[in-house]
Amino acid sequence: MRKKVLVVDDEPSISMLIEFNLKLAGYDVRCVGDGEAVFDLLKPFRPDLIVLDLMLPKMDGIQVCRELRKQNNAVPIIMLTALQDVTDKIAGLDNGADDYMTKPFSPQELISRIGALFRRLQTLPGATEETIYSIGRLHVLADQREVMLDGKPIELTPKEFELLLFLCKHKGKVLSRQQLLHGVWDYHFLGDTRIVDVHISHLRDKIEKNARTPEYITTVRNVGYKLNGPAITETSSLA
Repeated sequence: MRKKVLVVDDEPSISMLIEFNLKLAGYDVRCVGDGEAVFDLLKPFRPDLIVLDLMLPKMDGIQVCRELRKQNNAVPIIMLTALQDVTDKIAGLDNGADDYMTKPFSPQELISRIGALFRRLQTLPGATEETIYSIGRLHVLADQREVMLDGKPIELTPKEFELLLFLCKHKGKVLSRQQLLHGVWDYHFLGDTRIVDVHISHLRDKIEKNARTPEYITTVRNVGYKLNGPAITETSSLA
């Protein structure tokens, strides 16, 4: 069955360009021109991914992201922005976007990033095997996509969870930002490493006692990041 992509942009020329190229790539595509229309199509269309412009009438992209995540809708979101200020891009990530692209962009790169997001979803742990990573007070339940800290659940966005899980699998190893882009975002080209920094910052805010002096995710200057803590206990059991 073809993957469904919802394109949300109020510029018809851009919507038509994206729609044309995505259909050539084999996707089922629907286009809408304002933020409110997203919620009208969620149930009848059931998109597997949303390409979402930041500047929209009625509801802007940030508001759409925030509302989707508030509804616990984990649909992957790639945000489009014509703004160059990094704070606008970070705002999208802060509110649940998985990735962003700055206009003008290459349709081929957009298709590549969409494919990368879908590949990441397909490689998540299966429901027949339970894998738990325990790092001190932190417990990551891979197949249930749950994180517990001191016995209490921690709410993470889908991409924050995937990043933490990737760090767990490579505990104690220094990972460059480019390695994290490749491993978590599945980028096979040079991407904007600020995406990694933003998500690391969000993870620290949620799992560290003090994000400024982290005990779990530490920065290795001029290299990248490393997950510390007691040795990971990995437990697998068939359901």
